[in-house]
This record gives sequence, structure tokens and C-alpha cells, in this order.
Amino acid sequence: MINYQNTRFIVSVPNINYLPINNDDSIEVALIGRSNSGKSSLLNKITNQNHLARVSKTPGCTKLINLFEITQNKYLVDLPGYGYAKTSKKNITKWNDIIFEYIKKNRHLKGLILLMDIRYTVNNFDKKIIKLTKKQNISLFILLTKADKCNFSEQKTKLNITKTALSKFMVDFEFEIEIFSSLKNINIDKIYQRLNLWFN
Repeated sequence: MINYQNTRFIVSVPNINYLPINNDDSIEVALIGRSNSGKSSLLNKITNQNHLARVSKTPGCTKLINLFEITQNKYLVDLPGYGYAKTSKKNITKWNDIIFEYIKKNRHLKGLILLMDIRYTVNNFDKKIIKLTKKQNISLFILLTKADKCNFSEQKTKLNITKTALSKFMVDFEFEIEIFSSLKNINIDKIYQRLNLWFN
């Protein structure tokens, strides 16, 4: 059984070439999503540590690849947020390139958790990430975050809308879509199940 509470921060790096992982047995699971989608909150919830990852109300704070070690050869990775408009096109392109390169070239990447704020619709960059994940044959798990901001009926509607919007990507590529709330622990058990599957 994996004890996620032992997770510790290792390093922040500007791109995949600086990641200090050389062991062939190493496994990485990455968190990816739009700026302010709740990646830091999810990371803190998974590890039961309130301050492991910095939670900010200002979008665009994650600009580097942040590496966290759960136990020997098992890692969680926080990727730069995307879709942050209040910065230069040069920065946006740079952060997007970091994301694409990481997914394309990382032989240790076992699974990707894609976070989407439940209040917003699927955007083109979300779809690009899904397409690339499918092409690279990487397992995908999608979370509609901040579900506590919607009532039960709205949660169900948003989930169905998202499943319909992404149905064409599910041809020959199976992935789950679930709602999630770090405040109310909605579906945290399903996240642990998925992580344990990937890491074991």
C-alpha cells in the first residue's frame, strides 16, 4: 500500500531535460490543467499535506515542472498551467512547449490527470492534450474540479456535457471522467484507486 503522506518536494525544473530521473523502473503521474484549475489543491489533498504545493488565487503561478517523490521511484509531477491570458504570447508558447515536450518525450510517464474547472466548457487546448495523450498511448483520467461550486443537478449536467463533448476521443481510447472537490472530498477514493493502479 502506498503512503502518499510521505510525499516530498524534490525540484522545480524549466523542462524535461533537467528532471533528475534515470532509473528505468521509475514511474511518473502528472497533473495538468488550465491555470487555476485546482492542481495544487489536488496535490495537497492526495498527500494530506496542506502546504506541499502552493495554492494561489492568482492564475499562472506554476511556470515550471515541479517534481514530488512519493516513495522510491514513484513521482507526482505538477506541470505548468495553461490558458492564462494575462501574460505575453511568448510566455504562453514557452509554457505550452514545456507541456508538449514532457508528454511526448517522457518514457517514465504512466498516467496523466487532466483537471478542468467544472464551471467552464472544454477548450481547444484541453482537446490538444487529450489527442497527444492518445497518440502517445498514455493512460488518462479527467477530473472536473471545484464541484462544490455546483449543486448535485448541475454536477450531473456538467459531467454529461463534458462526456458528450469528448465522446469522439473515446474511440479506441478509454478514459474516465469524474467530478472532484478538494473541499468536500468528492471522488477522492477513485483518485487513489487510479493512482494505485498506475504506480503498482
